[in-house]
Amino acid sequence: MVLVTTTITLSCSSLLHYYSTTRTRYVVVRCTRSSSNVVQEIDEKSENVFHPLKVAKRVVLVRHGQSTWNAEGRIQGSSDFSVLTKKGESQAETSRQMLFDDNFDACFSSPLARSKRTAEIIWGARQEQIIPEFDLREIDLYSFQGLLKEEGKRRFGPAFHQWQVDASNFIIDGHYPVRELWDRARNCWTKILAHDSRSVLVVAHNAVNQALVATAIGLEYEYFRTLLQSNCGVSVLDFTPRPDGGSPHICLNRLNQTPGSPVAGGKSGGREASKRIVLVCNGSTQGNTEGGFLFAGDQPLNMLGVIQSQKSAELLLDLSVSSIISSPSKSCIETATAISQVQEAADCLGADCVPRYVETKEMGYLDIEDIFKQSKMDVSSLPPFQPGWLNKVDDELRTTLWDQSGNAWKSLLDEISDESKSGEVIVAVSHPAIHIGLLAHCLNLTKEWMGSFHLDAGSISVLDFPDGPKGNGVIRCINYTAHLGRWSIPITRPTAEDVEDF
Repeated sequence: MVLVTTTITLSCSSLLHYYSTTRTRYVVVRCTRSSSNVVQEIDEKSENVFHPLKVAKRVVLVRHGQSTWNAEGRIQGSSDFSVLTKKGESQAETSRQMLFDDNFDACFSSPLARSKRTAEIIWGARQEQIIPEFDLREIDLYSFQGLLKEEGKRRFGPAFHQWQVDASNFIIDGHYPVRELWDRARNCWTKILAHDSRSVLVVAHNAVNQALVATAIGLEYEYFRTLLQSNCGVSVLDFTPRPDGGSPHICLNRLNQTPGSPVAGGKSGGREASKRIVLVCNGSTQGNTEGGFLFAGDQPLNMLGVIQSQKSAELLLDLSVSSIISSPSKSCIETATAISQVQEAADCLGADCVPRYVETKEMGYLDIEDIFKQSKMDVSSLPPFQPGWLNKVDDELRTTLWDQSGNAWKSLLDEISDESKSGEVIVAVSHPAIHIGLLAHCLNLTKEWMGSFHLDAGSISVLDFPDGPKGNGVIRCINYTAHLGRWSIPITRPTAEDVEDF
């Protein structure tokens, strides 16, 4: 059989129509950050990077704990000379406790010692054997491997600079490491998804986990260093079968849930963030905790929502917040007020030597009340707070959400546009639907990607800007809920077939 592959370029506006008219041929949607165009690759054999699934799958990715070479600032790549430090062992143990009650059918691991040991700690006494997968090794960096970063700068000069600022086009020893990694990640998905399991743990490395997340949701190698992976950070992807076959729906349920605080210190993509936007989803209301749709009118927080808002405020005490911008809805204003009150009491709480003044204001673009009231779609039929629920809304409603979140995004960037205010942090409080749109705008995506992300009530997502608001954003975490303690969302909630109307 002859394999025929055609590559065509479509405008984003014609994407959805084209997809619907080529349903007999599976389509891989890939987005590059350097262009607004979307590349479509058509395989005439009706074979896809992701084959149709019969049952839903959840894949949990974990990066290894801190290694000896991490601590030394030495470039590891795919070398196997470093091992976990005591801190790395402790991080792996924290991840084990985080995932202790989760039911995994299988565990894939990189064969490199630092990842293998992390997998062994997390996997614990489970009877199933850990599956070593060579393609899960860290990015191949060839002559760079083993060098301290200062040595790399001194010996390789321009090449090392390109690795830092333009990694997707970085070439060394005749290889493009990041591009090779993306191809390898796609091969990994073929093996992971073909395994007879519904809940899979994958323990690997920083760069390869970035590539796994990106290739799953259709982002090309220009997104390297955009989706942060910290030591022992946990990311979750849901794969849901389509009723009519074809490549499954894929949703990034959470990104980089770390053993420690996601807002305390650390670099983004290897660089300090000059600006930061923290997205806080409002706490629960009566309408979204009793089985109803996740928008049930302008309601105040219930008791769980009050607790969630206080927990979020406590987490953000590690930051000196410049301003809080809230949707005018009651639950969002209450959440914003809780954060503001804790920030301004920083000196009493021992987090700062002087009181903090935090500007609080409302932004209409962050509100969704009118959007759902005016929608012709019966939104009451949508499943509450389930991954990928935005795939179920009609195109008119999705477009309205997208346009309004786009206006909100522009306004938030204006808020951090003053380059003289280095280290500025703003907090935006809104409904998950708007925040999902903000995440997609940050990544320069289109409205079709809104179903590729998920956020829960009370969750926090962090966006850093190492090059200021005019540069590309780096996603530090998405849907972080560990700060909620006993009220946090489990890493592996029931998969699609365990929940009605997923």
